[in-house]
Amino acid sequence: MFASAIQEVANFTRAIHSISRSFEANQVQRGSATLFFVNQEGYALTCKHVAQWLSQADKINKVYLQYLKGNHEGKQTKQLAYQLGLSKEKTAEMRVTFVDCVDQIKNLKIHAHPEYDLALIKFEGFTKKMFTSTPRFLGDNNSIQPGEMLCRLGFPFPEFSNFQLNLEKNILEWTSKGNARSPRFPIEGMVTRFLGDKKGKVYGIEMSTPGLRGQSGGPLFDTQGRIIGMQSRTKHLHLGFDIEEKSIIAHGKEKKVNDYSFIHLGECIHVSVIKEFLNQHQVSFDEA
Repeated sequence: MFASAIQEVANFTRAIHSISRSFEANQVQRGSATLFFVNQEGYALTCKHVAQWLSQADKINKVYLQYLKGNHEGKQTKQLAYQLGLSKEKTAEMRVTFVDCVDQIKNLKIHAHPEYDLALIKFEGFTKKMFTSTPRFLGDNNSIQPGEMLCRLGFPFPEFSNFQLNLEKNILEWTSKGNARSPRFPIEGMVTRFLGDKKGKVYGIEMSTPGLRGQSGGPLFDTQGRIIGMQSRTKHLHLGFDIEEKSIIAHGKEKKVNDYSFIHLGECIHVSVIKEFLNQHQVSFDEA
């Protein structure tokens, strides 16, 4: 149903990879998110919470660099760490890379939507684009109705391995070795309801299936590959089909089990909000 549409949308949908660790920890955590390009000028869309995550990485790393500098100067490291707020419970270092987006980035401008989970990113200073096409946004905002099947694309399962913890320098690094990419992952779903704000404005689309972690910022599209929205978050509704202390036979033994059922529904930013935001920032895009 969505095979050709996925191929089209994959041309401009890209992964954001991150590596992080807590203070004095050697275990590296991998993370991912998604963005998709809007036009050939280097404008891309993602979630506001993803953009905030990117900004947070810069702040975290600046503090950690202060610590490394002080450590190099022979200051008392425990006291310095305390003064800077570094602890084993907090992320102390975080590196982010944009996969197959542009050849180089000299500056990154971010415009966050004041109300909704939407952000516009402008890549600056590149000489070569690594995305091969740009999207077509749905022209008729009211043509999508509950009951229609749509699809989302993103990178929820980070399998990249092109990084290392440099123990000599005590920093995380991206490397030229290892796997630099993660597989894209589509997930379909039915439009269940529309989401409205307190003023009655429709800003979102609810889907019958969850958007997976790492798909935030990924496009929501129809069978023709037209952009209908953007994956934002997943909510969890209690179904009330609770089971408590129920006896079952498992592996030949009787066990008491508890189960509390939830349905996981994806929430996407509506295409009308996206187009309105792009127009406000005078960003060109195509409709279909």
